[in-house]
Amino acid sequence: MVSYLIYIGVAIGLFAFAATFALFAVYYERKLSAFIQDRIGPSETGKYGSLQTLADILKLIQKEIINPTATDKWLYALAPAIIFIAVYMGFAALPWAPGLVPSKINIGLYYIFAIISIETLGILMAGWGSNNKYSILGAMRSAAQIISYEIPAGFALIAVVVICGSLDLQEIAMQQGILFKEHTQFLGIWDVTGMGGFMSWNIFRAPHLIIAFIIYFIASLAESNRAPFDIPEAESELVAGFHTEYTGMRFGLIFLAEYSMMFLVSMVGVVLFLGAWNTPFPNIGSIHLANWTTGIGWGIFWIFVKTLLLVTVQIWIRWTLPRLRVDQLMDLCWKVLTPLAFICMVISAVWRVWVMN
Repeated sequence: MVSYLIYIGVAIGLFAFAATFALFAVYYERKLSAFIQDRIGPSETGKYGSLQTLADILKLIQKEIINPTATDKWLYALAPAIIFIAVYMGFAALPWAPGLVPSKINIGLYYIFAIISIETLGILMAGWGSNNKYSILGAMRSAAQIISYEIPAGFALIAVVVICGSLDLQEIAMQQGILFKEHTQFLGIWDVTGMGGFMSWNIFRAPHLIIAFIIYFIASLAESNRAPFDIPEAESELVAGFHTEYTGMRFGLIFLAEYSMMFLVSMVGVVLFLGAWNTPFPNIGSIHLANWTTGIGWGIFWIFVKTLLLVTVQIWIRWTLPRLRVDQLMDLCWKVLTPLAFICMVISAVWRVWVMN
């Protein structure tokens, strides 16, 4: 009975975190985009407009949930829940600190990749069930985009998995800091075993993993439908894309899934490339900075700060770059990112055999 209560508590905690982060991220994006464009942003509701997103949520809750007469009622009603649940369940396998992970499974990365791919099904259900031409066009664009960009993202992640020799995200995190007792090299040339810090992060364990990280980050923007890859929601072409017909909290769930997905893909990138919950400070001689800044509390702090930095870059890119055309998006995926990611994967295999052994 106690174990079931723990499971329920963890599930509620993850949902509360996703909802709270979405509220914060919407406000953060408004303020950051206003700064980029030399505007003020939200300023009236609460101090510095800090209560604006809360007011928006209260308004969404009070909105009437409209069911257009020509919709496929089951697909139309279930789609927002499937989109959100697919993203929400991905948080279960993410490690937050040494020994702190909601669900410790030895194939955590495989699980996350499998579960978030269900989001595509929800988007297709939303587009088809809405019986709206704009919605179905947006859904088809999204399916083509997400399925395509999962390939270079997968190859880039496999490049890290080959180096680490594990699909367990907690094990991958452990290998990037002072708690890992085996041999570690910086760019394959400098032994940094026991030093910890940023020099032990996967992105610096082999030179080609820097390219793999860039590929993954670009693909993660497409996975999240973020600009310049937001063609499924292209408001200048498709009104709002696959969620054109949604109102009230059904729209709120889709919105919540988008911002949760931003955090999820950023945190996966942090865990696999940027040291996860490990400190960026190394041990230097008698000054043990890595030892002093490693632990459960520090781990939560470091992984949240790193993830938030990647989310900031996502927002920055959205308000800087124009949207790509569909053909440009597919050319980038199939002609540039996929070949490069495949080469990184092959190099990782060679690196593992010839350099690390």
